[in-house]
Amino acid sequence: MIETLFAFIGTPFVRFMKSMEGFGAYVIFQLQLIGLMFKRPWRIKQIFEQVEVIAIGTFGVIFLTALFLGLIEAVQLYQGFSKFGAESFMGYTIFVSITRALAPLLAALMVTAQAISSMSAELGTMRVTEQIDAIETLAVDSKKYLLAPRVIATTIAVPLLVIAFDFISNLSAFLMAWLALDMNPVVYTDSIKQLLNFSDIGTGIIKGLIYGYLIGSIGTYVGYHTSGGAKGVGIATTKAVVLASVTIFIADLFISIIFLALDW
Repeated sequence: MIETLFAFIGTPFVRFMKSMEGFGAYVIFQLQLIGLMFKRPWRIKQIFEQVEVIAIGTFGVIFLTALFLGLIEAVQLYQGFSKFGAESFMGYTIFVSITRALAPLLAALMVTAQAISSMSAELGTMRVTEQIDAIETLAVDSKKYLLAPRVIATTIAVPLLVIAFDFISNLSAFLMAWLALDMNPVVYTDSIKQLLNFSDIGTGIIKGLIYGYLIGSIGTYVGYHTSGGAKGVGIATTKAVVLASVTIFIADLFISIIFLALDW
């Protein structure tokens, strides 16, 4: 009875301490990586190659997600706003909900599903096949060579995809409201012109920068520390996607609270 009670109390505590140990190792790893990002050589070519891989490789799913999000937003909000005769505010409401919250959130999730999973699997495969060890035997810092360009590229690519997401989703929402829901296009756009602030767009871009760094750092960290052969690569890929996705939502909450406190 006593052993069962101690096991009941102790098991969650041990698991919590192990998770804290893993989090501490991640923080130390990232501090080292940040230092490497500012050291020469900066490998500009590698960074832009990774930006191209992430941005272009993810653009297709970003386009489809943004397109259908705009259509859904227009239909759903029209259904609610028309009951109160408030259709004139629909344009700005859709615009700000997309640019401030939905675009950075969904763009980061799509990049996680498409690019971060691939990045983690690639690095994991390099680890279990000892390619990373081979790089280090050549006196090359594997973190500087493999990880820093990928994290920087993700930090750059996600805000660019957020901007594309903003444009596509708002355009599709406008066309749905005008052509399918028979709204006056002038009324739709006037609310945006009158109420729009720079912070409505800037907030989403800043979120994109933060999300890009977070998911890039998580994906590279998990992939770099893969073990266990082919099975370990699969586990690491799943772990990277899950951790990055959950981190996006947690970060979104705290960033939103900070922006609310700053009235920005």
